[in-house]
Amino acid sequence: MSIRVSFVALGAMVLAPAATAAAPAKVDQAPAVQAVLECRKLTDGPQRLACFDAATARMDEAQAKGDLVTVDKAQRRALRRETFGFALPSLAIFDKGVSKDDDATISLKVLSASRDSVGRWRFTLEGQQSWQQTDNEGMAFDPHAGSQAVIKKGALGSFHMNVDGQPSILVRRDR
Repeated sequence: MSIRVSFVALGAMVLAPAATAAAPAKVDQAPAVQAVLECRKLTDGPQRLACFDAATARMDEAQAKGDLVTVDKAQRRALRRETFGFALPSLAIFDKGVSKDDDATISLKVLSASRDSVGRWRFTLEGQQSWQQTDNEGMAFDPHAGSQAVIKKGALGSFHMNVDGQPSILVRRDR
């Protein structure tokens, strides 16, 4: 029985660092925000108010200097929409409060569509997003300005685009 316990303890010691390494990095509060939150712990009214006044003044100064940037939900959605199709791990901070399904699909209007020298489609979509077809699938109806493009994330970083409800083609984002 003691051998079994030793193996369990050894397994826990071996797996614990791996579990820690696999966990996503926690994004801490900005110091200016943390200072405001700390003021809530004070119970003395005048001391609490003085703390809030000082902390919010530091927060305002940090925002004015660009040391602190606040982004609301609408701004975060706009940024995620603009960057859809790009692998930008440095934007993981904007994942907070967003389900994976929110980022799986985007629907944009086609501003222009043309074929390249090998017959693959190039699209310019709302927000000046540029997408290039990567497979050789055809479309029954040519896309045009005003068409609706729905782009879905696929497996292994791929993207599938449906234009005006037609079968999907594989695409990648250029810009």
